[in-house]
Amino acid sequence: MAAANAAMQANMQAQQAAQIANQAAQQAMTDAQAASAAFQLQMQLANANANNFAYTQSGIRALHSVEATIDPERIRAHVQFLSDDLLEGRYPGLRGGELAAKFIATQFALYGLKPAGDNGTYFQNINFVGMKAIPGETSFSFIPLNGKPIPLAYADDYTVANQTLTPAVDIDAPLVFVGYGVTAPEFHWDDYAGIDVKGKVIVCIVGDPPSDDPKFFGGKALTYYGRWTYKFEQTARMGAVGALIIHRTDLASYGWDVVKNSNTSEKTFLRDDKNPHLQAASWIQLDVAKKLFAAAGLDLDKEFTAAGTPGFKAIELPIRLKAHVTSTVRSFQSPNVVGIFPAYQKPVKKGQTPPPFTDQAVLYTAHYDHLGFVPGMAGDNIYNGAADNATGVGMILELARAWSHLRGVLPHSVLFSAVTAEEQGLLGSQYLGQNPPIPAAQIALDINFDMILPIGIPQEIDVNGAQRTTFFPEVQKTAKQFDLTIVPDPRPEAGSYYRSDHFSLSRVGIPAFSVDTGTLYQGHDRAWGEAKMNDFVAHDYHNFTDNYHPDWDFAGNAKLLHFGMELGWQVITGKKPIAWNPGDEFEAARLVSQKP
Repeated sequence: MAAANAAMQANMQAQQAAQIANQAAQQAMTDAQAASAAFQLQMQLANANANNFAYTQSGIRALHSVEATIDPERIRAHVQFLSDDLLEGRYPGLRGGELAAKFIATQFALYGLKPAGDNGTYFQNINFVGMKAIPGETSFSFIPLNGKPIPLAYADDYTVANQTLTPAVDIDAPLVFVGYGVTAPEFHWDDYAGIDVKGKVIVCIVGDPPSDDPKFFGGKALTYYGRWTYKFEQTARMGAVGALIIHRTDLASYGWDVVKNSNTSEKTFLRDDKNPHLQAASWIQLDVAKKLFAAAGLDLDKEFTAAGTPGFKAIELPIRLKAHVTSTVRSFQSPNVVGIFPAYQKPVKKGQTPPPFTDQAVLYTAHYDHLGFVPGMAGDNIYNGAADNATGVGMILELARAWSHLRGVLPHSVLFSAVTAEEQGLLGSQYLGQNPPIPAAQIALDINFDMILPIGIPQEIDVNGAQRTTFFPEVQKTAKQFDLTIVPDPRPEAGSYYRSDHFSLSRVGIPAFSVDTGTLYQGHDRAWGEAKMNDFVAHDYHNFTDNYHPDWDFAGNAKLLHFGMELGWQVITGKKPIAWNPGDEFEAARLVSQKP
Protein backbone atom coordinates (compact mmCIF):
# COMPACT_ATOMS: atom_id res chain seq x y z
CA MET A 1 0.00 0.00 0.00
CA ALA A 2 2.81 2.41 0.94
CA ALA A 3 4.54 1.73 -2.34
CA ALA A 4 1.32 2.35 -4.27
CA ASN A 5 0.75 5.65 -2.46
CA ALA A 6 4.32 6.70 -3.11
CA ALA A 7 3.94 5.85 -6.79
CA MET A 8 0.67 7.78 -6.99
CA GLN A 9 2.26 10.80 -5.32
CA ALA A 10 5.26 10.63 -7.63
CA ASN A 11 2.93 10.45 -10.63
CA MET A 12 1.02 13.52 -9.45
CA GLN A 13 4.26 15.44 -8.94
CA ALA A 14 5.40 14.43 -12.40
CA GLN A 15 2.11 15.65 -13.89
CA GLN A 16 2.44 18.97 -12.05
CA ALA A 17 6.02 19.35 -13.23
CA ALA A 18 4.94 18.61 -16.80
CA GLN A 19 2.14 21.15 -16.54
CA ILE A 20 4.53 23.81 -15.25
CA ALA A 21 7.01 23.02 -18.00
CA ASN A 22 4.25 23.23 -20.60
CA GLN A 23 3.10 26.60 -19.27
CA ALA A 24 6.70 27.85 -19.33
CA ALA A 25 7.10 26.65 -22.91
CA GLN A 26 3.87 28.36 -23.96
CA GLN A 27 4.97 31.58 -22.27
CA ALA A 28 8.36 31.40 -23.96
CA MET A 29 6.64 30.95 -27.33
CA THR A 30 4.39 33.95 -26.65
CA ASP A 31 7.40 36.07 -25.67
CA ALA A 32 9.25 34.99 -28.80
CA GLN A 33 6.27 35.91 -31.00
CA ALA A 34 6.08 39.33 -29.33
CA ALA A 35 9.80 39.89 -29.84
CA SER A 36 9.49 38.91 -33.51
CA ALA A 37 6.55 41.27 -34.05
CA ALA A 38 8.42 44.11 -32.38
CA PHE A 39 11.52 43.45 -34.50
CA GLN A 40 9.47 43.51 -37.70
CA LEU A 41 7.98 46.81 -36.59
CA GLN A 42 11.45 48.20 -35.96
CA MET A 43 12.48 47.27 -39.49
CA GLN A 44 9.40 48.91 -40.98
CA LEU A 45 9.82 52.00 -38.85
CA ALA A 46 13.44 52.42 -39.88
CA ASN A 47 12.27 52.77 -43.48
CA ALA A 48 9.14 54.81 -42.72
CA ASN A 49 8.56 58.50 -43.00
CA ALA A 50 8.93 59.74 -39.43
CA ASN A 51 6.32 62.42 -40.06
CA ASN A 52 3.45 60.01 -40.56
CA PHE A 53 2.00 56.92 -38.95
CA ALA A 54 2.19 54.58 -41.95
CA TYR A 55 3.37 51.85 -39.57
CA THR A 56 0.34 52.08 -37.26
CA GLN A 57 -1.36 48.85 -38.39
CA SER A 58 1.89 46.98 -37.97
CA GLY A 59 2.19 48.63 -34.59
CA ILE A 60 -1.25 47.38 -33.57
CA ARG A 61 -0.33 43.84 -34.56
CA ALA A 62 2.87 44.10 -32.55
CA LEU A 63 0.95 45.61 -29.65
CA HIS A 64 -1.45 42.69 -29.53
CA SER A 65 1.44 40.22 -29.66
CA VAL A 66 3.05 42.04 -26.77
CA GLU A 67 -0.18 42.16 -24.77
CA ALA A 68 -0.40 38.39 -25.06
CA THR A 69 2.77 38.14 -22.96
CA ILE A 70 1.13 39.76 -19.91
CA ASP A 71 1.22 37.07 -17.26
CA PRO A 72 -0.90 37.07 -14.07
CA GLU A 73 1.69 34.90 -12.33
CA ARG A 74 4.39 37.51 -12.86
CA ILE A 75 2.13 40.04 -11.13
CA ARG A 76 1.62 37.53 -8.32
CA ALA A 77 5.37 37.08 -7.84
CA HIS A 78 5.92 40.83 -7.52
CA VAL A 79 3.03 41.23 -5.08
CA GLN A 80 4.17 38.29 -2.97
CA PHE A 81 7.68 39.72 -2.65
CA LEU A 82 6.67 43.33 -2.04
CA SER A 83 4.24 42.32 0.73
CA ASP A 84 6.64 39.92 2.42
CA ASP A 85 7.57 40.54 6.06
CA LEU A 86 11.13 41.14 4.82
CA LEU A 87 10.03 44.55 3.53
CA GLU A 88 8.54 45.55 6.90
CA GLY A 89 5.56 47.40 5.48
CA ARG A 90 7.59 49.51 2.97
CA TYR A 91 7.64 52.64 5.11
CA PRO A 92 9.36 55.65 3.48
CA GLY A 93 12.91 56.18 4.63
CA LEU A 94 13.21 52.89 6.49
CA ARG A 95 14.92 49.67 5.46
CA GLY A 96 11.79 48.09 3.98
CA GLY A 97 10.93 51.10 1.85
CA GLU A 98 14.51 51.28 0.59
CA LEU A 99 14.46 47.57 -0.31
CA ALA A 100 11.22 48.06 -2.24
CA ALA A 101 12.63 51.02 -4.19
CA LYS A 102 15.80 49.12 -5.10
CA PHE A 103 13.78 46.10 -6.18
CA ILE A 104 11.60 48.23 -8.45
CA ALA A 105 14.62 50.02 -9.93
CA THR A 106 16.26 46.67 -10.62
CA GLN A 107 13.18 45.49 -12.48
CA PHE A 108 13.13 48.72 -14.50
CA ALA A 109 16.75 48.14 -15.47
CA LEU A 110 16.09 44.53 -16.45
CA TYR A 111 13.27 45.68 -18.73
CA GLY A 112 15.46 48.24 -20.47
CA LEU A 113 13.83 51.38 -19.12
CA LYS A 114 16.13 54.39 -19.24
CA PRO A 115 16.72 56.09 -15.87
CA ALA A 116 14.59 59.21 -15.47
CA GLY A 117 15.54 60.19 -11.92
CA ASP A 118 18.37 62.25 -10.47
CA ASN A 119 21.86 62.21 -11.95
CA GLY A 120 21.27 59.37 -14.39
CA THR A 121 19.62 57.08 -11.83
CA TYR A 122 16.11 55.67 -11.44
CA PHE A 123 15.72 57.48 -8.12
CA GLN A 124 14.07 60.86 -7.77
CA ASN A 125 15.22 61.53 -4.21
CA ILE A 126 12.92 63.56 -1.99
CA ASN A 127 13.85 65.21 1.31
CA PHE A 128 11.31 64.38 3.99
CA VAL A 129 10.89 64.93 7.70
CA GLY A 130 9.07 62.28 9.71
CA MET A 131 7.11 63.48 12.74
CA LYS A 132 5.67 61.14 15.36
CA ALA A 133 3.91 62.40 18.45
CA ILE A 134 5.21 60.79 21.64
CA PRO A 135 2.06 59.64 23.49
CA GLY A 136 3.44 59.90 27.02
CA GLU A 137 4.69 63.44 26.41
CA THR A 138 1.74 64.77 24.41
CA SER A 139 -1.45 66.09 25.99
CA PHE A 140 -4.69 67.74 24.89
CA SER A 141 -7.28 69.35 27.15
CA PHE A 142 -10.33 71.50 26.54
CA ILE A 143 -10.41 74.38 29.04
CA PRO A 144 -13.93 75.85 29.35
CA LEU A 145 -14.38 79.46 30.42
CA ASN A 146 -16.42 78.05 33.28
CA GLY A 147 -16.06 74.46 34.35
CA LYS A 148 -13.49 71.73 34.76
CA PRO A 149 -10.88 70.90 32.11
CA ILE A 150 -11.73 68.02 29.77
CA PRO A 151 -8.59 65.91 29.18
CA LEU A 152 -8.40 63.82 26.00
CA ALA A 153 -6.77 60.42 25.46
CA TYR A 154 -4.24 60.22 22.65
CA ALA A 155 -5.29 57.83 19.84
CA ASP A 156 -8.66 56.98 21.42
CA ASP A 157 -9.97 60.57 21.46
CA TYR A 158 -7.65 62.47 19.15
CA THR A 159 -4.63 62.30 16.87
CA VAL A 160 -2.14 65.08 16.24
CA ALA A 161 0.78 65.91 13.96
CA ASN A 162 3.08 68.90 14.31
CA GLN A 163 3.55 70.15 10.76
CA THR A 164 6.11 72.79 11.76
CA LEU A 165 8.76 70.06 12.02
CA THR A 166 9.95 71.14 15.49
CA PRO A 167 10.48 68.79 18.45
CA ALA A 168 7.86 70.41 20.70
CA VAL A 169 5.08 72.99 20.64
CA ASP A 170 2.78 74.42 23.28
CA ILE A 171 -0.67 75.71 22.41
CA ASP A 172 -3.09 77.70 24.55
CA ALA A 173 -5.57 79.19 22.12
CA PRO A 174 -9.29 79.81 21.64
CA LEU A 175 -11.35 77.30 19.66
CA VAL A 176 -13.37 78.55 16.69
CA PHE A 177 -16.03 76.44 14.97
CA VAL A 178 -15.83 77.16 11.22
CA GLY A 179 -18.38 74.64 9.97
CA TYR A 180 -16.83 72.71 7.09
CA GLY A 181 -13.77 74.96 6.94
CA VAL A 182 -14.30 75.79 3.28
CA THR A 183 -13.58 78.88 1.20
CA ALA A 184 -15.07 78.25 -2.26
CA PRO A 185 -15.73 81.46 -4.23
CA GLU A 186 -17.21 79.56 -7.18
CA PHE A 187 -19.96 78.29 -4.87
CA HIS A 188 -20.30 81.63 -3.02
CA TRP A 189 -19.29 79.87 0.19
CA ASP A 190 -16.85 81.11 2.83
CA ASP A 191 -16.85 79.56 6.30
CA TYR A 192 -14.13 81.99 7.38
CA ALA A 193 -16.08 85.13 6.47
CA GLY A 194 -16.24 87.72 9.22
CA ILE A 195 -13.91 86.03 11.70
CA ASP A 196 -10.19 86.24 12.37
CA VAL A 197 -8.64 82.88 13.24
CA LYS A 198 -4.99 84.00 13.41
CA GLY A 199 -3.32 82.36 16.38
CA LYS A 200 -6.41 80.29 17.14
CA VAL A 201 -7.44 76.65 16.70
CA ILE A 202 -10.31 75.88 14.36
CA VAL A 203 -12.83 73.08 14.71
CA CYS A 204 -14.41 71.82 11.49
CA ILE A 205 -16.42 68.95 10.03
CA VAL A 206 -14.92 66.42 7.65
CA GLY A 207 -16.49 66.41 4.18
CA ASP A 208 -18.35 68.93 2.03
CA PRO A 209 -21.38 71.04 2.84
CA PRO A 210 -24.38 68.79 2.06
CA SER A 211 -25.73 69.02 -1.47
CA ASP A 212 -27.98 67.14 -3.90
CA ASP A 213 -27.02 69.42 -6.79
CA PRO A 214 -24.07 68.10 -8.89
CA LYS A 215 -23.20 71.71 -9.71
CA PHE A 216 -22.93 72.65 -6.03
CA PHE A 217 -20.03 70.97 -4.20
CA GLY A 218 -20.40 67.98 -6.52
CA GLY A 219 -23.78 66.93 -5.12
CA LYS A 220 -23.31 63.56 -3.44
CA ALA A 221 -19.73 63.33 -4.74
CA LEU A 222 -16.98 64.63 -2.48
CA THR A 223 -14.91 67.52 -3.82
CA TYR A 224 -11.41 68.42 -2.76
CA TYR A 225 -12.92 70.90 -0.31
CA GLY A 226 -14.14 67.93 1.69
CA ARG A 227 -10.75 66.26 2.02
CA TRP A 228 -8.81 66.52 5.26
CA THR A 229 -5.74 67.66 3.33
CA TYR A 230 -7.60 70.74 2.06
CA LYS A 231 -8.93 71.59 5.52
CA PHE A 232 -5.46 71.56 7.07
CA GLU A 233 -4.05 73.55 4.13
CA GLN A 234 -6.77 76.20 4.30
CA THR A 235 -6.59 76.48 8.08
CA ALA A 236 -2.86 77.18 7.87
CA ARG A 237 -3.39 79.70 5.07
CA MET A 238 -5.84 81.55 7.33
CA GLY A 239 -3.20 81.89 10.04
CA ALA A 240 -4.54 79.45 12.64
CA VAL A 241 -2.09 77.44 14.74
CA GLY A 242 -4.16 74.28 14.83
CA ALA A 243 -7.16 72.44 13.44
CA LEU A 244 -9.44 69.78 14.92
CA ILE A 245 -11.33 67.86 12.25
CA ILE A 246 -14.45 66.17 13.60
CA HIS A 247 -14.56 62.57 12.39
CA ARG A 248 -17.87 60.99 11.44
CA THR A 249 -17.74 57.63 9.71
CA ASP A 250 -20.46 58.30 7.14
CA LEU A 251 -18.87 61.59 6.10
CA ALA A 252 -15.27 60.38 6.12
CA SER A 253 -16.23 57.04 4.48
CA TYR A 254 -13.94 55.18 6.89
CA GLY A 255 -13.99 54.43 10.60
CA TRP A 256 -11.94 55.86 13.45
CA ASP A 257 -9.53 52.91 13.30
CA VAL A 258 -8.35 54.12 9.89
CA VAL A 259 -7.76 57.61 11.29
CA LYS A 260 -5.96 56.20 14.33
CA ASN A 261 -3.77 53.76 12.40
CA SER A 262 -2.87 56.35 9.77
CA ASN A 263 -2.17 59.22 12.16
CA THR A 264 -0.58 57.72 15.25
CA SER A 265 2.30 56.30 13.26
CA GLU A 266 4.97 58.61 11.90
CA LYS A 267 3.62 61.33 9.61
CA THR A 268 5.80 62.44 6.74
CA PHE A 269 6.20 65.96 5.38
CA LEU A 270 8.16 67.52 2.52
CA ARG A 271 11.15 69.17 4.14
CA ASP A 272 11.33 72.03 1.65
CA ASP A 273 7.62 72.82 1.42
CA LYS A 274 7.28 76.60 1.83
CA ASN A 275 3.52 76.61 2.44
CA PRO A 276 2.23 77.61 5.92
CA HIS A 277 1.77 74.77 8.39
CA LEU A 278 -0.02 73.96 11.63
CA GLN A 279 1.42 73.26 15.04
CA ALA A 280 -1.42 70.79 15.58
CA ALA A 281 -3.08 69.07 12.62
CA SER A 282 -5.59 66.94 14.49
CA TRP A 283 -8.65 64.73 14.31
CA ILE A 284 -11.14 64.22 17.15
CA GLN A 285 -13.73 61.51 17.71
CA LEU A 286 -17.38 62.40 17.19
CA ASP A 287 -18.17 61.69 20.85
CA VAL A 288 -15.35 64.03 21.88
CA ALA A 289 -16.85 66.75 19.69
CA LYS A 290 -20.22 66.24 21.39
CA LYS A 291 -18.58 66.78 24.80
CA LEU A 292 -16.81 69.88 23.47
CA PHE A 293 -19.99 71.47 22.16
CA ALA A 294 -21.98 70.50 25.25
CA ALA A 295 -19.35 72.23 27.40
CA ALA A 296 -19.87 75.30 25.20
CA GLY A 297 -23.66 75.12 25.76
CA LEU A 298 -24.31 74.00 22.19
CA ASP A 299 -25.91 70.96 20.55
CA LEU A 300 -23.55 69.40 18.01
CA ASP A 301 -26.33 68.04 15.79
CA LYS A 302 -27.88 71.48 15.50
CA GLU A 303 -24.50 73.02 14.74
CA PHE A 304 -23.91 70.41 12.03
CA THR A 305 -27.21 71.44 10.44
CA ALA A 306 -26.38 75.12 10.70
CA ALA A 307 -22.94 74.58 9.20
CA GLY A 308 -24.51 73.08 6.08
CA THR A 309 -26.78 76.07 5.54
CA PRO A 310 -25.80 78.97 3.26
CA GLY A 311 -25.00 82.01 5.33
CA PHE A 312 -23.49 80.05 8.20
CA LYS A 313 -21.33 82.19 10.48
CA ALA A 314 -18.31 80.84 12.32
CA ILE A 315 -18.43 81.12 16.09
CA GLU A 316 -15.72 81.32 18.72
CA LEU A 317 -16.40 78.82 21.48
CA PRO A 318 -15.99 79.76 25.18
CA ILE A 319 -13.32 77.08 25.38
CA ARG A 320 -9.58 77.01 24.79
CA LEU A 321 -7.35 74.18 23.65
CA LYS A 322 -4.36 73.66 25.90
CA ALA A 323 -1.93 71.26 24.28
CA HIS A 324 1.65 70.13 24.49
CA VAL A 325 2.94 68.11 21.56
CA THR A 326 6.32 66.42 21.73
CA SER A 327 7.47 64.59 18.63
CA THR A 328 10.36 62.58 17.36
CA VAL A 329 11.86 64.33 14.34
CA ARG A 330 13.50 62.24 11.63
CA SER A 331 15.03 63.71 8.50
CA PHE A 332 15.39 61.25 5.66
CA GLN A 333 15.20 60.71 1.94
CA SER A 334 12.86 58.40 0.09
CA PRO A 335 12.73 58.17 -3.69
CA ASN A 336 10.18 57.99 -6.41
CA VAL A 337 11.42 55.35 -8.85
CA VAL A 338 11.17 56.68 -12.41
CA GLY A 339 12.00 55.14 -15.79
CA ILE A 340 11.27 55.94 -19.43
CA PHE A 341 11.08 54.26 -22.79
CA PRO A 342 11.99 57.30 -24.91
CA ALA A 343 10.19 58.14 -28.13
CA TYR A 344 11.78 56.89 -31.34
CA GLN A 345 13.21 59.70 -33.40
CA LYS A 346 14.46 58.80 -36.83
CA PRO A 347 18.20 59.41 -37.21
CA VAL A 348 19.22 62.37 -39.33
CA LYS A 349 22.21 62.62 -41.59
CA LYS A 350 25.32 64.32 -40.34
CA GLY A 351 25.00 68.07 -40.54
CA GLN A 352 21.19 68.02 -40.72
CA THR A 353 19.01 69.57 -38.04
CA PRO A 354 16.54 67.12 -36.48
CA PRO A 355 12.90 68.09 -37.00
CA PRO A 356 11.12 69.70 -34.02
CA PHE A 357 9.59 67.17 -31.67
CA THR A 358 7.05 67.63 -28.90
CA ASP A 359 6.44 64.57 -26.81
CA GLN A 360 2.98 63.22 -26.04
CA ALA A 361 3.89 60.69 -23.38
CA VAL A 362 1.78 58.31 -21.35
CA LEU A 363 2.71 57.91 -17.68
CA TYR A 364 1.84 54.89 -15.53
CA THR A 365 1.95 55.32 -11.76
CA ALA A 366 1.42 53.31 -8.57
CA HIS A 367 2.57 53.96 -5.02
CA TYR A 368 4.91 51.46 -3.40
CA ASP A 369 4.89 52.71 0.19
CA HIS A 370 2.69 51.53 3.04
CA LEU A 371 2.41 52.06 6.81
CA GLY A 372 5.48 50.18 8.02
CA PHE A 373 5.38 48.31 11.31
CA VAL A 374 4.89 48.88 15.05
CA PRO A 375 8.14 48.18 16.94
CA GLY A 376 7.79 45.98 20.02
CA MET A 377 4.18 45.06 19.37
CA ALA A 378 3.33 41.41 20.08
CA GLY A 379 1.94 39.31 17.25
CA ASP A 380 1.53 40.54 13.70
CA ASN A 381 2.91 44.09 13.79
CA ILE A 382 3.59 44.65 10.07
CA TYR A 383 1.31 46.58 7.72
CA ASN A 384 2.26 44.44 4.71
CA GLY A 385 0.03 46.36 2.25
CA ALA A 386 -0.46 43.46 -0.15
CA ALA A 387 -3.57 44.86 -1.82
CA ASP A 388 -2.66 48.44 -0.93
CA ASN A 389 -0.56 48.78 -2.99
CA ALA A 390 1.73 45.91 -3.85
CA THR A 391 -0.94 45.05 -6.43
CA GLY A 392 -0.52 48.35 -8.28
CA VAL A 393 3.26 48.13 -8.25
CA GLY A 394 3.20 44.51 -9.42
CA MET A 395 0.94 45.63 -12.25
CA ILE A 396 3.10 48.50 -13.51
CA LEU A 397 6.18 46.26 -13.31
CA GLU A 398 4.52 43.68 -15.53
CA LEU A 399 3.29 46.47 -17.79
CA ALA A 400 6.83 47.83 -18.07
CA ARG A 401 8.06 44.36 -19.03
CA ALA A 402 5.40 44.14 -21.73
CA TRP A 403 6.15 47.61 -23.12
CA SER A 404 9.85 46.71 -23.20
CA HIS A 405 9.21 44.63 -26.33
CA LEU A 406 8.31 47.86 -28.13
CA ARG A 407 11.15 50.05 -26.91
CA GLY A 408 12.85 51.71 -29.82
CA VAL A 409 9.68 51.89 -31.94
CA LEU A 410 7.50 54.20 -29.86
CA PRO A 411 6.27 57.40 -31.53
CA HIS A 412 6.05 59.03 -28.09
CA SER A 413 7.54 58.19 -24.73
CA VAL A 414 6.17 55.77 -22.15
CA LEU A 415 6.98 56.65 -18.53
CA PHE A 416 6.69 54.60 -15.35
CA SER A 417 6.88 55.82 -11.77
CA ALA A 418 6.48 53.95 -8.51
CA VAL A 419 5.95 56.79 -6.06
CA THR A 420 6.63 57.04 -2.37
CA ALA A 421 4.75 58.57 0.58
CA GLU A 422 1.25 58.20 -0.87
CA GLU A 423 -0.04 57.12 2.52
CA GLN A 424 1.35 60.34 3.98
CA GLY A 425 -0.83 62.56 1.81
CA LEU A 426 0.23 61.85 -1.81
CA LEU A 427 3.61 63.48 -1.14
CA GLY A 428 5.69 61.44 -3.57
CA SER A 429 3.36 62.07 -6.48
CA GLN A 430 3.08 65.72 -5.43
CA TYR A 431 6.85 65.99 -5.83
CA LEU A 432 6.70 64.07 -9.13
CA GLY A 433 4.07 66.47 -10.45
CA GLN A 434 6.13 69.48 -9.44
CA ASN A 435 9.35 67.93 -10.81
CA PRO A 436 8.33 65.78 -13.79
CA PRO A 437 11.02 63.90 -15.72
CA ILE A 438 9.85 65.62 -18.90
CA PRO A 439 7.83 68.84 -19.06
CA ALA A 440 4.30 68.41 -17.67
CA ALA A 441 2.85 69.81 -20.90
CA GLN A 442 4.42 66.85 -22.77
CA ILE A 443 2.80 64.20 -20.53
CA ALA A 444 -0.48 63.56 -22.29
CA LEU A 445 -2.04 61.27 -19.68
CA ASP A 446 -1.35 59.58 -16.37
CA ILE A 447 -2.95 56.17 -15.70
CA ASN A 448 -2.74 55.13 -12.06
CA PHE A 449 -3.25 51.72 -10.40
CA ASP A 450 -4.07 51.62 -6.70
CA MET A 451 -5.39 48.76 -4.54
CA ILE A 452 -6.94 46.40 -7.07
CA LEU A 453 -8.10 43.31 -5.21
CA PRO A 454 -6.97 40.09 -6.98
CA ILE A 455 -10.28 38.29 -6.61
CA GLY A 456 -11.19 37.40 -10.20
CA ILE A 457 -11.98 38.79 -13.61
CA PRO A 458 -13.96 42.05 -13.46
CA GLN A 459 -16.86 42.73 -15.77
CA GLU A 460 -17.04 46.37 -14.74
CA ILE A 461 -14.52 49.15 -14.56
CA ASP A 462 -14.37 52.45 -12.69
CA VAL A 463 -12.32 55.14 -14.44
CA ASN A 464 -13.45 58.05 -12.32
CA GLY A 465 -11.96 61.23 -13.74
CA ALA A 466 -11.59 60.02 -17.32
CA GLN A 467 -14.97 61.55 -18.09
CA ARG A 468 -13.46 64.93 -17.28
CA THR A 469 -11.14 64.69 -20.29
CA THR A 470 -11.42 64.68 -24.07
CA PHE A 471 -9.93 61.17 -23.97
CA PHE A 472 -13.07 59.66 -22.47
CA PRO A 473 -14.59 58.48 -25.80
CA GLU A 474 -11.46 56.38 -26.39
CA VAL A 475 -11.74 54.97 -22.87
CA GLN A 476 -15.36 54.04 -23.51
CA LYS A 477 -14.57 52.38 -26.84
CA THR A 478 -11.66 50.43 -25.39
CA ALA A 479 -13.63 49.27 -22.37
CA LYS A 480 -16.29 47.90 -24.71
CA GLN A 481 -13.62 45.94 -26.61
CA PHE A 482 -12.68 44.22 -23.35
CA ASP A 483 -16.31 43.58 -22.31
CA LEU A 484 -15.90 46.02 -19.44
CA THR A 485 -18.89 48.11 -18.48
CA ILE A 486 -17.90 51.55 -17.22
CA VAL A 487 -19.67 52.22 -13.94
CA PRO A 488 -19.78 55.45 -11.96
CA ASP A 489 -17.79 55.84 -8.77
CA PRO A 490 -19.64 53.51 -6.36
CA ARG A 491 -18.87 55.76 -3.40
CA PRO A 492 -18.74 59.33 -4.71
CA GLU A 493 -19.15 60.60 -1.17
CA ALA A 494 -15.68 59.15 -0.38
CA GLY A 495 -14.01 61.52 -2.85
CA SER A 496 -11.88 58.77 -4.35
CA TYR A 497 -10.63 61.04 -7.15
CA TYR A 498 -8.78 63.14 -4.57
CA ARG A 499 -7.36 60.20 -2.62
CA SER A 500 -4.84 58.63 -4.99
CA ASP A 501 -1.74 59.70 -6.84
CA HIS A 502 -3.36 60.68 -10.13
CA PHE A 503 -4.74 63.71 -8.27
CA SER A 504 -1.24 65.11 -7.75
CA LEU A 505 -0.67 64.98 -11.51
CA SER A 506 -4.04 66.61 -12.13
CA ARG A 507 -3.08 69.51 -9.89
CA VAL A 508 -0.28 70.44 -12.29
CA GLY A 509 -2.62 70.06 -15.26
CA ILE A 510 -1.79 66.55 -16.50
CA PRO A 511 -4.98 64.65 -17.46
CA ALA A 512 -5.05 61.72 -15.05
CA PHE A 513 -7.25 59.03 -13.59
CA SER A 514 -7.05 55.69 -11.80
CA VAL A 515 -8.24 52.37 -13.17
CA ASP A 516 -10.32 50.39 -10.71
CA THR A 517 -12.94 47.65 -10.78
CA GLY A 518 -16.65 47.67 -10.13
CA THR A 519 -18.32 44.98 -8.02
CA LEU A 520 -19.41 42.50 -10.72
CA TYR A 521 -16.99 39.64 -11.40
CA GLN A 522 -17.09 36.75 -13.83
CA GLY A 523 -18.86 33.74 -12.29
CA HIS A 524 -20.35 35.71 -9.38
CA ASP A 525 -23.27 38.00 -8.70
CA ARG A 526 -22.92 41.60 -7.62
CA ALA A 527 -23.60 40.79 -3.98
CA TRP A 528 -20.47 38.63 -3.94
CA GLY A 529 -18.27 41.46 -5.23
CA GLU A 530 -19.80 43.97 -2.84
CA ALA A 531 -19.28 41.60 0.09
CA LYS A 532 -15.61 41.08 -0.86
CA MET A 533 -14.92 44.81 -1.06
CA ASN A 534 -16.87 45.64 2.10
CA ASP A 535 -15.05 42.92 4.00
CA PHE A 536 -11.67 44.22 2.86
CA VAL A 537 -12.50 47.82 3.83
CA ALA A 538 -13.94 46.77 7.19
CA HIS A 539 -11.17 44.39 8.23
CA ASP A 540 -8.01 44.74 6.12
CA TYR A 541 -7.72 48.27 4.75
CA HIS A 542 -4.81 50.01 6.55
CA ASN A 543 -4.66 47.09 8.95
CA PHE A 544 -2.17 44.36 9.81
CA THR A 545 -4.32 41.84 7.94
CA ASP A 546 -3.71 43.25 4.44
CA ASN A 547 -1.52 40.24 3.62
CA TYR A 548 -0.79 38.23 0.48
CA HIS A 549 -3.10 35.23 -0.05
CA PRO A 550 -1.93 32.24 -2.12
CA ASP A 551 -5.47 31.74 -3.44
CA TRP A 552 -5.66 35.23 -4.93
CA ASP A 553 -6.57 35.30 -8.62
CA PHE A 554 -4.52 37.81 -10.64
CA ALA A 555 -6.26 37.17 -13.96
CA GLY A 556 -8.37 40.29 -13.43
CA ASN A 557 -5.31 42.42 -12.72
CA ALA A 558 -3.79 41.14 -15.96
CA LYS A 559 -6.96 42.03 -17.86
CA LEU A 560 -6.74 45.58 -16.57
CA LEU A 561 -3.15 45.73 -17.83
CA HIS A 562 -4.35 44.76 -21.32
CA PHE A 563 -6.86 47.60 -21.04
CA GLY A 564 -4.23 50.03 -19.75
CA MET A 565 -1.77 49.13 -22.49
CA GLU A 566 -4.37 49.67 -25.20
CA LEU A 567 -5.13 53.08 -23.71
CA GLY A 568 -1.45 53.93 -23.61
CA TRP A 569 -1.03 53.01 -27.26
CA GLN A 570 -3.94 55.29 -28.19
CA VAL A 571 -2.30 58.11 -26.24
CA ILE A 572 1.09 57.86 -27.94
CA THR A 573 -0.36 57.38 -31.42
CA GLY A 574 -3.16 59.95 -31.06
CA LYS A 575 -3.36 62.81 -33.51
CA LYS A 576 -4.94 65.30 -31.09
CA PRO A 577 -3.58 66.30 -27.68
CA ILE A 578 -5.67 65.23 -24.68
CA ALA A 579 -7.25 68.08 -22.75
CA TRP A 580 -9.49 68.65 -19.78
CA ASN A 581 -13.07 69.40 -20.65
CA PRO A 582 -13.79 73.13 -20.84
CA GLY A 583 -14.43 74.56 -17.38
CA ASP A 584 -12.91 71.64 -15.48
CA GLU A 585 -11.13 72.62 -12.26
CA PHE A 586 -7.76 71.45 -13.69
CA GLU A 587 -8.05 73.13 -17.09
CA ALA A 588 -6.33 76.31 -15.92
CA ALA A 589 -3.32 74.40 -14.60
CA ARG A 590 -2.96 72.63 -17.96
CA LEU A 591 -3.00 75.92 -19.84
CA VAL A 592 -0.34 77.31 -17.51
CA SER A 593 1.87 74.25 -18.08
CA GLN A 594 1.63 74.72 -21.85
CA LYS A 595 2.84 78.31 -21.86
CA PRO A 596 6.29 78.77 -23.46
